[in-house]
Amino acid sequence: MHGDSRTNEPRDESVAGDRATPVDAPEAARSEAPREGAPADSLAETQAEAARLKDALLRTAADYDNFRKRTRRELEEARRSGREDLLRTLLPVFDNLERAIQSGQRTSDVKAMTEGLTMVGRQFTDALGREGIARVATVGRAFDPSVHEAIQQVETSEHQAGTVIAEVQPGYTQGERLLRAAMVVVARGKALEAANGESTDEPAN
Repeated sequence: MHGDSRTNEPRDESVAGDRATPVDAPEAARSEAPREGAPADSLAETQAEAARLKDALLRTAADYDNFRKRTRRELEEARRSGREDLLRTLLPVFDNLERAIQSGQRTSDVKAMTEGLTMVGRQFTDALGREGIARVATVGRAFDPSVHEAIQQVETSEHQAGTVIAEVQPGYTQGERLLRAAMVVVARGKALEAANGESTDEPAN
């Protein structure tokens, strides 16, 4: 009798269902794990890329700074070398000038001293020419403000207005570059009536 009563008891389905739940939980947890770790991996990759770019930027800045310093040294060396070359060219001129001065102190021959100084002047001009330095043309040329500096204007009917009639200090160029403007005197036309030959004097009887 007791055996029959045990076999007829209803089965508790809820208990069986509760027992099945823990079996499926680890698989669900495993499926969630990659999604939880993805943001961390992405952050690490971003930080690594930022570090790489920072390192590249620092290297570029260092290379540029070294290039700038090297270029500056090369320019300074080129300027120094250019000055030395010019001085080597001019030193013989100074030597001859000193000899001319010493010779002039020992002689009363003005003509000979003048000729000696003229030779030194030509030597100086030739030395400058070898360095590409030329004297600015002045007298007889039209006034050019890019190479001339007018320090005086003179009224005259002998020259066209705006013509350079005298040079006070020479100017020099090196290629297309102006080293020093020439100081000049420029012609200015006389008053209109004078230029036309008119006179305010009454004719003689």
